[in-house]
Amino acid sequence: MNERLGPAPFSGSYRPGDVQFLLKPIEIDPIDVAEKERLIQSGRRHYSEMLSRESLPSVRYLEVFERALAMGLKPMAQGVLDLAAIIAARRPGEITLVSLARAGTPVGVALKHVLREVFGRAPEHYSISIIRDRGIDRNALRFILDRAGRDPAGLVFVDGWTGKGVIARELRRALDDFEHDQGVRLDAGLHALTDLAGVGIAPSDADYLIPSSILNATMSGLVSRSILNEHIGPDDFHGCVYYHEFTPADRSVWFIEELLAAARARLAEGYVPNARPVDPSLARARSTALLANIRATFGIQNENFIKPGIGEATRVLLRRVPERVILRDPEAPEVAHLLELAHEKNVRRQVDPTLPYQAVSLIKGVIDA
Repeated sequence: MNERLGPAPFSGSYRPGDVQFLLKPIEIDPIDVAEKERLIQSGRRHYSEMLSRESLPSVRYLEVFERALAMGLKPMAQGVLDLAAIIAARRPGEITLVSLARAGTPVGVALKHVLREVFGRAPEHYSISIIRDRGIDRNALRFILDRAGRDPAGLVFVDGWTGKGVIARELRRALDDFEHDQGVRLDAGLHALTDLAGVGIAPSDADYLIPSSILNATMSGLVSRSILNEHIGPDDFHGCVYYHEFTPADRSVWFIEELLAAARARLAEGYVPNARPVDPSLARARSTALLANIRATFGIQNENFIKPGIGEATRVLLRRVPERVILRDPEAPEVAHLLELAHEKNVRRQVDPTLPYQAVSLIKGVIDA
């Protein structure tokens, strides 16, 4: 394993002004998905220590993606407009967008443009790592606050969506610890396009299709999910892999342009962005009930095996070992990509019209009890 670049900000395949990734690009030997799952479930390795090989989507999957894009671009654009309005109202002074790599990155890039174009603000945008059970990248936070000199009161943490609320809770714990150790208080509210778990600040709690959730690196600046293993030093940012080889297939900047065009069109239609977040209490109750029902129905002890919502269900099919995918309505166009992935990977599909979400994926237990 060798360093490729030093721990300095870089923009991935985005334009330099769009984002500064506070991640350390490294090289890592990829591990087979099934072996990775065994290591995770046995407790021998944490998921953040390993990375499976990422591949480009099939031609058929790209066809499904194009249809998903046509369907999901307008609601996502409206979500970005509304989330920008919420942020502008909550941050009267300096704004620093801190997106959580990698699902939050495309949202943060779009928010930066909308805040400038629509609300006359001039935010900076950084993308940093947060890892379940490992916390947030403190070196990245210190870079933003100390080396970049950003006002702590202006930081806004951004993600694409919430699933069970694990990352939102991790963020609160991490920032409580950061305040205790560093004496700096940061707003731990997680701003997302949709808050399925009822734990964040969002314009919606609906499980709608966010197009950037159904592709991997080619929609996220050619950056992998973040890595934290023995090769990340105490002064380093958390790591990532930068997929140079995917450059010809990259859609990161193109997608932002498509999303911004959709947002401008929505404004031209007379849409007025809504600065009022959705009440999270209903989503929180819905999420709690669903998780209890899934655990009881399938005898699941480890809640990490349950991945609710389109975005999380897609992640399981792309990079974990799925046991099954449960769909509320298999005819719904929003889940066509899940059906295609399940077909390609021979994953069991189940229909449950009572689901409060479009989809739920379950991870397969690969360790004998």
